[in-house]
Amino acid sequence: MTDFEYLSITKHEQIAIVTIDRQKKLNALNALLLKELEQGFARLSEDDQLQGVILTGQGDKAFVAGADIKELVDLDMQTGRRGSEQGQRVFNLIEKFPKPVLAAINGYALGGGCELALACHLRIASTNAKFGFPEVSLGIIPGFGGTVRLSRLIGLGRAVEMVLTGDMISADRAEHFGLVSAVVELEDLLTESKNFLGRITRHSPLAVQKAIQSLYFAYDSRTVEALNMENDLFGQLSGSGDMKEGISAFLEKRKPMFKGD
Repeated sequence: MTDFEYLSITKHEQIAIVTIDRQKKLNALNALLLKELEQGFARLSEDDQLQGVILTGQGDKAFVAGADIKELVDLDMQTGRRGSEQGQRVFNLIEKFPKPVLAAINGYALGGGCELALACHLRIASTNAKFGFPEVSLGIIPGFGGTVRLSRLIGLGRAVEMVLTGDMISADRAEHFGLVSAVVELEDLLTESKNFLGRITRHSPLAVQKAIQSLYFAYDSRTVEALNMENDLFGQLSGSGDMKEGISAFLEKRKPMFKGD
């Protein structure tokens, strides 16, 4: 599958490797990339021989370094909600994918990148990986499911710390939090990811599929309500004075002067 601008999909036996390739932008998410992820996973869902997916980023610096900030500049409440809805829809598709999806995190996984990793069923990080939610420094909040999935995975207390401080954490600390299953050297990441998936794909494909379905079913009703709330709040912040100041400060490489409006 090579007819994408920012995505490549290759097949290794019964495992698909999906690589995000906006290396010059540290693989930052934009609307087109989200659309390609949606289309790519939709195609993979039609492959009856597929037993698992590895999702990674091109290069050795970033898995996905966040959203493309330039696309946030002109957000207002309506476009903010629409963008949040797109991200949530794509990440929900990945979370509900019937085959195991493993994020091989090869560097920065910030903001939307961390949210993308959280939507995957499993996560392995390279030693140079960094995780964080810097949205508050831009006057917004995570809008692609991060406020929901993070607390579900690592607990409310640690999620509150990560989201409210905006601080980055190391791969080792992410493993300690339970955010990733393992930390390996960068050069071993793809091999170890294949080996990890191999521990799953040796079992009955139907049993694995039903196990994923059952494990996530318990969260569905709460997740839908929580995602709707996150989307509404993200929309309220889009176009706010603080958001405009936060993004302007980021682009101008200066400290933001927030006023709470």
